[in-house]
Amino acid sequence: MAFTYQYARAALTVDCVVFGLDGGDLKILLIQRKLDPFRGQWALPGGFVELDETLEEAARRELEEETGVKDLFLEQLYSFSDLDRDPRERVISVAYYALVNLDEHPAIAASDAAQVSWFSAFELPPLAFDHGEIFAMALGRLQGKLRYEPVGFELLPQKFTLAQLQQLYETVLNQALDKRNFRRKILKMGLLIETGERQRNVSHRAAQLYRFDQAKYEALKQTGFVFEL
Repeated sequence: MAFTYQYARAALTVDCVVFGLDGGDLKILLIQRKLDPFRGQWALPGGFVELDETLEEAARRELEEETGVKDLFLEQLYSFSDLDRDPRERVISVAYYALVNLDEHPAIAASDAAQVSWFSAFELPPLAFDHGEIFAMALGRLQGKLRYEPVGFELLPQKFTLAQLQQLYETVLNQALDKRNFRRKILKMGLLIETGERQRNVSHRAAQLYRFDQAKYEALKQTGFVFEL
């Protein structure tokens, strides 16, 4: 049965802050808008929520449609509802942030995106709408969560060195960490699996490769274990 509402309703959109790690640089995935408003400006991937999908389904669909990126860690961030955030109409946006390994998630412009590109998180161009505010909140959330949950492993390849892991934390937190203390803390948790393999084709001494033990971490959480660095 169809209903007609006498009250005006706001439109609903999703926006996605996608983080990736490129060596010692934290990257953000942006699209260049092909349509008005803000035609030609850089923006976060996103779009309007359709009536037959959930918010997360909309976020994943928009990401794939606009950038080709799919099958990634995605978590809801916050709702943005300033009255003038969109010049077209009254629009409320629910933002998500995502973590990807750049090698496993190539980005390709599609849909209403003229271009798609990775930018340094600390040197972003001016962003359309209120996307600068959304990005700032997502970065703060990532920096905070990195200290009490092992979400950072989503940014790394499946096999990594302790140096790569430390570089990840230093890059995202934008600060130097003591090598000895960092390694002592992370190894003491018992969440890294030695693969028995070492780096290949490197000019320096090949380092040991590790994997993150997700199953062990989930089991430990049930006992009250707290991941803290």
